[in-house]
Amino acid sequence: MTTPTLSPGRLDADTVRESVDVVLEDFLTAKAHTTPQHHLPYLSGLLKDFLSGGKRIRPLLCVTGWQAVGGGEDTETVFRVAACLEMFHAFALIHDDVMDDSDTRRGRPTIHRTLAALCATDRRPEQIERFGVSGAVLLGDLALTWSDELLHSAGLTPVQFDAVLPLLSEMRTEVMLGQYLDLQATGELTDDVEATLTVNRYKTAKYTIERPLHVGAAIAGAGPEAMEAFTAYALPLGEAFQLRDDLLGVYGDPESTGKSQLDDLRAGKNTTLIALALRGSDSVQAARLRSLIGNPLLDERDAATIQEIFAATTARDAVEQMIDDRRTQALRALDDAPFTADAVNALKQIARMATVRNS
Repeated sequence: MTTPTLSPGRLDADTVRESVDVVLEDFLTAKAHTTPQHHLPYLSGLLKDFLSGGKRIRPLLCVTGWQAVGGGEDTETVFRVAACLEMFHAFALIHDDVMDDSDTRRGRPTIHRTLAALCATDRRPEQIERFGVSGAVLLGDLALTWSDELLHSAGLTPVQFDAVLPLLSEMRTEVMLGQYLDLQATGELTDDVEATLTVNRYKTAKYTIERPLHVGAAIAGAGPEAMEAFTAYALPLGEAFQLRDDLLGVYGDPESTGKSQLDDLRAGKNTTLIALALRGSDSVQAARLRSLIGNPLLDERDAATIQEIFAATTARDAVEQMIDDRRTQALRALDDAPFTADAVNALKQIARMATVRNS
């Protein structure tokens, strides 16, 4: 498949992020002025603050997918669809924080904690907590609704819309399935590595990497060959991205990651790292892991003990090797991909950004 060549340096990552930020800023500002007598200005402001500071990896991949198969001159449409993906991600994160009972996100209080802190102090503690959780669920729902509005106001032609909508629907279904599988596995530690990778595939690989690329490419009218090439690149890279995230959850610097090293361990998330440690541990080590991981009172000393077992069982080294192997597989998929040279270079940079990171 032959595709046109785009100008070198066109639509670099910073330009994409800035352009998507402008779309989100303008959209939320307009929403704040729609019904000023109610709480919509406050809620849109809260959502605007929540959206700030994100990596914008899904919008970046969406625009790169569009660019890879020729793109065009209509950047306004693709930026608006890319912003729709980021708004949907806000919905997913807000609800994810509720399900995980997380205190922080990107170094700041989560939405349900923020809302609880603003609740009237004369209410009972359980009422304050319930207000925060309920308010966060509603704000997440609002972000989901607004992501649809961004899509429907993006200026897609009927042909483009018919190509994009099924992909977005599949993306939403896949991430919900991944979340459900993740919830189902939380607190039930297992050495089933394949089961953890299945969660990674649906919750992260398809949602974070594959579908954004597909959506952008669909806007540009990509054919099956390009879509298959994106999948060959996206799935191993997405798994590597989640494996890196799992390591950061245990070893990352909270100043960089914006979350405590204890959160995932206290939640009892059954990651590939933990599955490998259980598979390689003796009975004493396995019993220790099972007694500590998932304990809501787990402290820094307990976390250090877990890290020692991860090292002794070579689980951490094994995950690092899995990341390297999957990144290599993703990069090889680009060798014969029917993409523009600029897009191939961008996808190589994204592969490094997704797997060699500290946040």
